[in-house]
Amino acid sequence: MRPVIYVEGLSVAYEDKLALEEVSFELREPAFLSVIGPNGSGKTTLLKALLGMVKPLSGTVEVLGYRVPGEEYEVRRRTGYVPQRERIDPTKPVLVKDVVLMGRVAKRGWGRGLTREDYEAARKALEVVGMEGFWDEPFSHLSGGQQQRVLIARALAVQPQLLLLDEPLSGVDAATQDVILKVLREEARKGVAVVMVTHDLNPLLEVSDYVMLLNKTVVAFGRAEEVLNEYLLARTFMRRVSVVKAGEKVVVSGVDHHA
Repeated sequence: MRPVIYVEGLSVAYEDKLALEEVSFELREPAFLSVIGPNGSGKTTLLKALLGMVKPLSGTVEVLGYRVPGEEYEVRRRTGYVPQRERIDPTKPVLVKDVVLMGRVAKRGWGRGLTREDYEAARKALEVVGMEGFWDEPFSHLSGGQQQRVLIARALAVQPQLLLLDEPLSGVDAATQDVILKVLREEARKGVAVVMVTHDLNPLLEVSDYVMLLNKTVVAFGRAEEVLNEYLLARTFMRRVSVVKAGEKVVVSGVDHHA
């Protein structure tokens, strides 16, 4: 069985500045992977590389058994993507249903008409995130947390094998955060691979199957209990980080000021 994600020796640069250098890791089975690192550590670039949105200098990337670049269209049809801080133009009369149905367009391809199945999938996705009552509401009228839930519903409407999320908890209230994590954990249990980039690992400690510490290259990759120690976190963030254990609960501090 092919791994969900296989990356070997991946390097990416913007102009003459390296964003990723010799990144290698393998996600062998559908699981919940949290990627954490400081600002400028290449977390967003990694997600874009998995989708074929940036061209690597070198290395091998395979996602869901497809080579990237080369077969990125097949990857995107099977992947739900929530980019960082997406803003839909508030001056355009876009309804919630229009946003979620974009996920169905991404799955089917442009130029194909939407079917009853597409509308049912979009409604189901909204229901999963608790926003089914907002189908005909203008997207711009929603709160920031509600908008983020709709964007996650758009990703779910793809009926993905893989979910890639870039800072989906940033700027949302605690209740929305709980809803998002519950939805993503349930998707992972159903066999969907979830890869989330985050600046604050603490909310994810109880839901993550694996954690990657990234600072342009992979500092550590493994189970949370294996990689969340002060030595590896200090190497990642280049400063002192504390890990406090209270029974089975672990709290990491020193990494959450927009890392």
